Amino acid sequence: MGQSMFIVWRESVEALLVIGILHAWLRQQPGAGNALRMLWAGVAAGLGLAAALGWGVLQAGDWLAGSGGEWFQCAMLLVASLLILHMVGWMHQHGRTLKTSLQNSAAEKLSQGSGFGLLLLAMLAVGREGSETVVFLYGIGNQQAGMDLTRFVIGGVLGFVLALLSYAALQAGSRYFSWRRFFQVSEVMLLLLGGALLMAALDRFSGQLMGMDVPEVLYTVFGDPLWDTSTLLDDGSALGGTVAGLTGYRAMPSLAAAVILGLYWLAAWAWLKPRPQVQFAARPA
Repeated sequence: MGQSMFIVWRESVEALLVIGILHAWLRQQPGAGNALRMLWAGVAAGLGLAAALGWGVLQAGDWLAGSGGEWFQCAMLLVASLLILHMVGWMHQHGRTLKTSLQNSAAEKLSQGSGFGLLLLAMLAVGREGSETVVFLYGIGNQQAGMDLTRFVIGGVLGFVLALLSYAALQAGSRYFSWRRFFQVSEVMLLLLGGALLMAALDRFSGQLMGMDVPEVLYTVFGDPLWDTSTLLDDGSALGGTVAGLTGYRAMPSLAAAVILGLYWLAAWAWLKPRPQVQFAARPA
């Protein structure tokens, strides 16, 4: 429930931010009635694009069964984890120029008299956020059933409501909690969740590997625990399971799990670390 709520909350706020920027800019333009209609048509088309992707992913998951289904679930978890890493890195590098970039793109479409171009811009912007949400939610919730599935859906609904409230609060009270602070906090939470999805993908991969005829060393690398901290926090307990689901923590990680999670955080650090400012020395005339 917590994972689905967080994912829908974060992605919905991003989508609302994009829509809000375009809507506020278009309202300042003369004769923007048709452009605003095209904007909302693009938003609807973007949501439809995300829904179509979700339907396709669910159909593929239902169609594949047995070992094929397990590999598919493993691939989706891996894609979701890498997509989170890419999304956080992209927002980290382009977040400051997002507003200007969107407004310049909208101005270019309007100057060309292309209402369809504006529709396409809104559709791709919203569809991108919606598609990411679909992949993340599928990676997290594909094994949910019964009351767990109900709580998972409720979490998603609560996440959307929370996004509406968060967007309104950020717009009204930016002096107390800025957009920059919002993205900094949510980036950390997203990266932790990306690590959890990566470990879930590795669990499925290791499970498939254990049933195959592979060299003995691979059983050791992917199966034998490197250490045991279950006396401190057992990931099979309620608290440990929650921490594992949100961060990728394992009480008895294999060598492969420790190395892969370490490489994940090394890649995140390398991508997000501050870049030195290029200094241009003044040249004598």
